[in-house]
Order: sequence, then C-alpha cells, then structure tokens
Amino acid sequence: MKRNFSQIVKTLGVLPLVAAVTLVLDQVSKIAIVFGLDLEHRIEMDVFPPYLVFRMAWNDGVNFGLLGGQPDIMRWVLVAVALAISTWVVIWVRREKGGPWQQFAAGLLVGGAVGNVIDRIAYGAVADFLNMSCCGIDNPFAFNVADVAVFAGAIGLVLMSGGSTPKAPKRRKTP
Repeated sequence: MKRNFSQIVKTLGVLPLVAAVTLVLDQVSKIAIVFGLDLEHRIEMDVFPPYLVFRMAWNDGVNFGLLGGQPDIMRWVLVAVALAISTWVVIWVRREKGGPWQQFAAGLLVGGAVGNVIDRIAYGAVADFLNMSCCGIDNPFAFNVADVAVFAGAIGLVLMSGGSTPKAPKRRKTP
C-alpha cells in the first residue's frame, strides 16, 4: 500500500518528522565539515569572510562554553538534562494538542537537543564549527546546526504557546 507524505504526517505528526530531519541535517553537517573537510585538524577555514567562517570548537559546556572544563560527570548531567527537557517538550506539546507550527518548533528543539546529545556521547563534547560575524562585530563563538534549531525551536514555542488561560469549570446548579 502506497502512502503519500500527508498521510505520513497525519500518522506520525509534525514533531517527530521535524525532529528527525533536524537531527539528520545536524549530524550530516558535522560529519561533512568537521571530518570530511578535516576541520578538526585545520581548525579554521574562510568560507565567506568575515560573514561565514568554519571555526572548530569542541564545547564540553553549555552555551558559549559556560561550565566547560568540568569533570566528565558534567557531560552525563548535560545529556540527562537535554533528554529530560526534550521528553518534557514532547509530552507538553502532545498534551496541549499543539498545532502544526507549535509541533514544528518543538521538533526543531528536540532534534537539535538530541543532535548535541549524540555529540556528547560519541565525542565527549559538542562539535561547533559555524562562526558568523557582521557589521564590524567580531563574533568569537562557534555554533552548529543543532544550536540554531534549539534556539529557533525555543523561540517558536514561546511565541506559539498561545498564552490562553484555562477555562473555569462550569458551576453545577444545586437542586
């Protein structure tokens, strides 16, 4: 039986599909650039300077390397936190019966978080390689596709959370 894309989306939902695509894009980009272009050893490559530079950074901390250089147990704490947050986001969006855009945002966040979890498990740190600067501002930090997805997904969830208040229960008339 042949199924078309819309049937697959209806069956699985937007969230897992976006998470899977995000995860694949993140991991393929890391393999292609970090290992395929040997950025791991070359450290830096000008792509479209100064706007886009591939700059290798192994991040064993959180955003911008905060909490970096900690004992190895911190890697596993960060893995557990990322998986717990991802699980909570999936449960929350499903429970709230989030629309397709909310599911899309959640899929970005989950796919990106899992991509960075894979790095932490496989390499002991997250492979960051994108560096962008503009308008005379020199950005010293590197990031990756997963980081962009997590950021965009989190912003999307905040903007699409609805902000509606729960309806008050109906009062029952007493006889």
